[in-house]
Amino acid sequence: MPGLKLFNDRLIPATVRTLRQGLGGLALAIAALTSLQLAHAQTTPAQSPAEATVTKPGASVALPGGVIAGPAIEGTHAYTLPNGLKVLLTPDDAKASVTVNMTYLVGSRHENYGETGMAHLLEHMLFRGTPSMPNALAEFSKRGLRANGTTSSDRTNYYASFAADPALLDWYVRWQADVMVNATIARSDLDAEMTVVRNEMEAGENNPFETLMQKTQAAAYQWHSYANDTIGARSDVENVDIEQLRAFYRQYYQPDNAILIISGKFDLAQTLALVAEAFKGIPRPERRLPPEYTVEPVQEGQRQVVVKRNGGTPLVVSQYHIPQGASPDFIALDLGVSIIADVPSGRLYKALVDKKLAAQSFGFARPMRQPGYALFGAQLESGADPYKTLGAMNAAIASVANTPFTQQELDRVKSRARAQWDQIYADPAHLTAALSEAAALGDWRLFYWQRDQVEQTTLEQVQRVTTAYLLPDNRTEGIYLPTAQPKRAPAATPVNIEEMLAGYTGRALEDNAAAFNATPENIDAQTQREPLALPDGTHIDLALLPKPTRGNRVEAKLLMQFGDAQSLAGKSTIAAATASLLEHGTQTLSRQDIQDKFTELQADVGLGGGNGVVVADISVPGNNLPQVIALVTHILREPVFPADELETYKTQVLTSIRSAMTEPGALASRALARHDNPWPKTDPRYTPTFEEALQRVEALNQKALASFHAQFYGTGTLRFSAVGSFDADAVREALKTGFSQWKKAPAYTRLDDPWRNVKPASFTISTPDKANAVYVASLPLELRDDNPEFQALYVANYLLGGSSRSRLWERIRVTEGISYSVGSGVNASAYEPSGEWSMSAILAPENRDRFRAALNDELNKALKSGFSDEEVKEAVQALMNLRRLNRSNDEVLAAVWVNYMQEGRSFAWSAQVDELLSKMTAEDVNAALRKYLQPDAFSTALAGDFDKNKP
Repeated sequence: MPGLKLFNDRLIPATVRTLRQGLGGLALAIAALTSLQLAHAQTTPAQSPAEATVTKPGASVALPGGVIAGPAIEGTHAYTLPNGLKVLLTPDDAKASVTVNMTYLVGSRHENYGETGMAHLLEHMLFRGTPSMPNALAEFSKRGLRANGTTSSDRTNYYASFAADPALLDWYVRWQADVMVNATIARSDLDAEMTVVRNEMEAGENNPFETLMQKTQAAAYQWHSYANDTIGARSDVENVDIEQLRAFYRQYYQPDNAILIISGKFDLAQTLALVAEAFKGIPRPERRLPPEYTVEPVQEGQRQVVVKRNGGTPLVVSQYHIPQGASPDFIALDLGVSIIADVPSGRLYKALVDKKLAAQSFGFARPMRQPGYALFGAQLESGADPYKTLGAMNAAIASVANTPFTQQELDRVKSRARAQWDQIYADPAHLTAALSEAAALGDWRLFYWQRDQVEQTTLEQVQRVTTAYLLPDNRTEGIYLPTAQPKRAPAATPVNIEEMLAGYTGRALEDNAAAFNATPENIDAQTQREPLALPDGTHIDLALLPKPTRGNRVEAKLLMQFGDAQSLAGKSTIAAATASLLEHGTQTLSRQDIQDKFTELQADVGLGGGNGVVVADISVPGNNLPQVIALVTHILREPVFPADELETYKTQVLTSIRSAMTEPGALASRALARHDNPWPKTDPRYTPTFEEALQRVEALNQKALASFHAQFYGTGTLRFSAVGSFDADAVREALKTGFSQWKKAPAYTRLDDPWRNVKPASFTISTPDKANAVYVASLPLELRDDNPEFQALYVANYLLGGSSRSRLWERIRVTEGISYSVGSGVNASAYEPSGEWSMSAILAPENRDRFRAALNDELNKALKSGFSDEEVKEAVQALMNLRRLNRSNDEVLAAVWVNYMQEGRSFAWSAQVDELLSKMTAEDVNAALRKYLQPDAFSTALAGDFDKNKP
């Protein structure tokens, strides 16, 4: 999709690590790489920016001494402090939360020879603290902040989201001021963090897609530092000079190289005064940043990269050099890339997936401060010929020159891009991230300006720019072919952003939505709960919470349940496939028709399900919700499960399963799931082996899906929730119309999951050629979530391994630097006394003995000494703040209401939990900990390459 994409180089490994454990594989990784796509730009500089209303913040807000008011566009107010710090403030009373983002205009592209990975390493080091605050992550956890930092090629940012609280905002802004110039960057901290960074590096090396991306980019850029992966070369990272790192920090972490962005519920004048006061002691630096003069020359021929590693399935990619993200030509090219890569209408999908040459296809254009790249790719089934697929992929891309784009294709991607932009603009956390990325491209106003420009981009411009850059000689894909008369791509030219944006004013600012008090009592009071009767005598349980929102959006969730353990026996894979293919075609609509209708309605809709359940998640402008309900009910009632779509689905799932069969996380998790698996093979709760899963998917056929749908789908047990700006009466009418005159589904009986006294076991799984190992552990718990002891365990787990202030985190990550990610979790059923205490970590295989020793030592220390009154008090405060933050999120509220309707609860239950937590004592927590935590009773699985260092 066109526009500013939130690319976080160092978030990619974490995303990939998570995805390895499921069946999503590359498709979800690609979605994460191209997620939150924001705004758009024009293809030619001749067109003028659209007119809009500009407000002058200085006219209504008293400016602190020396502060200069800049432009204010659509609710975002810009200021500059005397020391050069730029400040962007976007108040939004509709959300009871605040997000703060400090962006430094320094990334991996600023690293010199021998310094690769320094920007990312510095990001880690800042959380090690300052003299006045030696452990930032612990302080964040103590206060209930969701905080992190990310590094990309062009910028580094540090951000936090928290429930709106002036005191928390004051504290976090002052922490940002403190860490800007007072970070310790001690040798001892660097030594401890080094293993963590290496562990993160190894986690990325486990994933074939990330490795191929890194090698391809390195080959595509021969001179520019964009060739370097943000995490850096292992030799540079391991041998980094502490004084060199400190010098890098002092040079780039200065107010004149930073942008502080705040969005959410706060007072504009008070917050501006706070920022001015917090940063007033930091002077404008006297140093001058070094000039950047390296320009990547026009590529003179195709290049090839071949990566050979164990595990996974074949992948192919083709990468092209393109203009910088702020260039007027970037948006035209981005639109062209989106048309080519669209699923299922794009020519890439039709050439590869429809013709069974690939399981999945993808493509995106990456906006960067200097000339970046566009990338296309495909994931293949095991045994497929990658060279044949690569040739077909390149031919499909080249076909643009002879088979031009159509206006319908362009309109489709434009509409989808605008809907996504509106969704980002309505959310404070996403808006701060978007402004951060725009600032990294050269100017924060690009976020708004590019949205305007995409609407003016013509089909001719898209065709011209796309064909100019997507040339064979501009491609890095794996082979070099000498050419007598090469056809060169245009040389990229610098863009004068100030001149380009001169006079740009944005659009008129919409009125701010009224504030909503997200307390349990008010949520219950404002939610309409009366069931909706249907003509057949059944009903739909409702939880409708109309409230003002920015952008007038609504978050909704539909839950349909049916069947029991007996009737669903042997149908688990069929149930999942049926739900997954609902959107792939109905009696009157094709998959593309359905997708286009959702795009037209600006709706983000996800349908899925499994054993006895189908779920629809909906995000849409409120006035379109009734139409979306009508379309969703049509999809539920009249699917046809096209044969070609079923075959594509089978190929994708089979490919994902085969990829998972060599991944440490997936293997470890599957081992534990099967160990605690008392059910017969036909039972819906049975966990199959990978081989059994492959057989089940292979056996899927169109008749089985149609039969399952005819037998199980219908009215009976239906629940619907909606939170946001919508007409409740219109929603009721749409639901009644959509579900009337439909057969009743078989009676629903919940699949129970009783506690089992599982004999502990230990699994060690060999995964050759995998640089990272994965550890998981599970302990069954015999208690229900309404047992007061569970809330005590909730606090105990938070202190043990549930936060970045926890014992496990402090010992294993902070002190010993063994793991990049370590933690624990606890859960319990609302229905029967059955729960689980789990632990997980990633680590280098050679560190497994150190890891086990540290883990066991911390568990035993907790049991022996317990937690102090002060620790429990801080944990309760942090958990209460996190609960408040969750209640301020409309999507979370909609999901919780559906759960509560199943459990026969309301937000009075949430208030009861708050009350229990507020009265929690160290005695309560330690008693529960000692009763339920039994280290020797955990079943564990550790998967990795434990033989690679053996002689």
